[in-house]
Amino acid sequence: MNINLFPKAIIVTTTQLTMILIAVATIFLVFILIAIVKMYKLKAENKKLMQTNAYKDYEEAGEDMTRGHLYGDH
Repeated sequence: MNINLFPKAIIVTTTQLTMILIAVATIFLVFILIAIVKMYKLKAENKKLMQTNAYKDYEEAGEDMTRGHLYGDH
């Protein structure tokens, strides 16, 4: 009695598995690199905005940021 538990279509060789894993790892590496570049760009933009006069004027005025129609302060 010969019972074939694994059909031949499902069997994956180690070479195929390695290629699949390399492809998936490469895709994730690209996503990670894109995220790192965006993080540094946002950090640089935030630094520029913190040095502008508009931010300093707002900070010196001491206005409450929670005031506004979204918080129910009519």
